[in-house]
Amino acid sequence: MSVPILRLYPAPQEEVALEGAYLQLGLHKQGSPENPLIYSNYIASLDGRISVKDEETGEFKVPDAIANKRDWRLYQELAAQCDVMITSARYFRQLAKGQAQDLLPVGKEKAYADLLEFRRREGLSDQPAIIILSRSLDIPLKALDKVSDRDIYVLTTSAADEGKVAQLTQHGVQCIRADGEDITGHALKAMLTQLGFGSAYMIAGPEVHAMLLEAGVLDRLFLTTHHSLIGGNQFHTIFSGKLEQAGRMNLVSLYYDGTLNAGQIFAQYTYCE
Repeated sequence: MSVPILRLYPAPQEEVALEGAYLQLGLHKQGSPENPLIYSNYIASLDGRISVKDEETGEFKVPDAIANKRDWRLYQELAAQCDVMITSARYFRQLAKGQAQDLLPVGKEKAYADLLEFRRREGLSDQPAIIILSRSLDIPLKALDKVSDRDIYVLTTSAADEGKVAQLTQHGVQCIRADGEDITGHALKAMLTQLGFGSAYMIAGPEVHAMLLEAGVLDRLFLTTHHSLIGGNQFHTIFSGKLEQAGRMNLVSLYYDGTLNAGQIFAQYTYCE
């Protein structure tokens, strides 16, 4: 076990183990295929940066100053509780270039062996399925080969290129078309229900996050705030675009981790109705 974290909320304040802080939530039991639980997770700096532009590659990535193994452990714990992970085609394009932060969890390293055992004990598949959201279907097949140990689905639009759909289908990917010319949060939730998934972990970027917020289908937000200031003018925050009304949230839990030079806070929120 690593150095514990301090629970600030709910009371009473006490030190608890980092390992298991999120795993004990039982997120995989809180939704159902009729009403799947959808949750998201980000790590951000104090000035709100979740990613910054890499001048060499032109890609946006998590700043090195805030990425850390303790946050990554909780990222893995959230993955261990889902039926399916929701991501974007952009991730697979980065993966094909060797620029992705890491391979999709659950990790097979020794440090995460307890999470694989947890999934088996809870009757979950060894690895969560994957849903890729993509209008363009610009998804490198060689990147999909890296996650061939799980079921892969693509949600696209009614206008999707037939040739690309056929190519993905031949590669073992199930493509589902949303009605209309765009992918919406409602279409995604309907897909989850159609496929029988009860818990979904959204790890895509701010545009997908905004899409789910606009549709009112996102249930939980897990946000790590690393006590660093990043600065810069080319960056992403946890969502982009305009919301018709403010997304009001309730704090569920708050932990302080003082083991790093700057420290960080792990917060969990639910969205108000």
